[in-house]
Amino acid sequence: MSAAAVPQPRAHHEPTASAARGHRRSLGIALLSGALGAALVLLATSRTWAKGTAAVAQGTLPQRANGDDITGLPGALAIVGLAALVAVFAVSRLGRYAVSGLLALSGAGIVVSAMLGASDKAALEEKASKATGLADSAIHDVAYTPWPWVAMVGGLLLLLAGVLALGYGRHWPAMSGRYERAGGGESHGAAARARRGGSAADPERPEELWKALDRGEDPTERADSA
Repeated sequence: MSAAAVPQPRAHHEPTASAARGHRRSLGIALLSGALGAALVLLATSRTWAKGTAAVAQGTLPQRANGDDITGLPGALAIVGLAALVAVFAVSRLGRYAVSGLLALSGAGIVVSAMLGASDKAALEEKASKATGLADSAIHDVAYTPWPWVAMVGGLLLLLAGVLALGYGRHWPAMSGRYERAGGGESHGAAARARRGGSAADPERPEELWKALDRGEDPTERADSA
């Protein structure tokens, strides 16, 4: 038999150990940046974004406006983004791409709305009008705090989490697989044997997926071939 006729081994498509570590690293960064970003936004919107003084007959009256007074959009989008971050692990395939996109859009929306609110004084003027009883009460000595920029940083972190989920989310484990049972569920005896270790481990359980990643295997390809 000639050398050309010798069958060549098939190339393996399983990820290398370095790829598995990259998947775990992307998961950790996404979780950290998403949770931290949402916390920063919620904290920033509860703080003072703008302050000034309103002229009254007796002199001046100081006025302050929190982020929620200026715009309620960043806080609402932070909650949506945090829910989307959790939902990434509860869905799979197309659903995961959808919630990952929602997570990224929430972060982008926070950045834009916080940027617009950083120089907005409409809330101060409204507060001044209520304090003085005048419809067109002017506000003077307007100053802005750094909190809108903190909200922007939080939005960027949520945006980063969404981008990572879009790029690497297909390699992350899902929570839904452990609740799926074929054939209408397991009997009490089978469940007892599983607890005693008498049955094979469920490859869809999150801990089994992590073990597969540690071995350098791709659990998503194994689930597709099953």
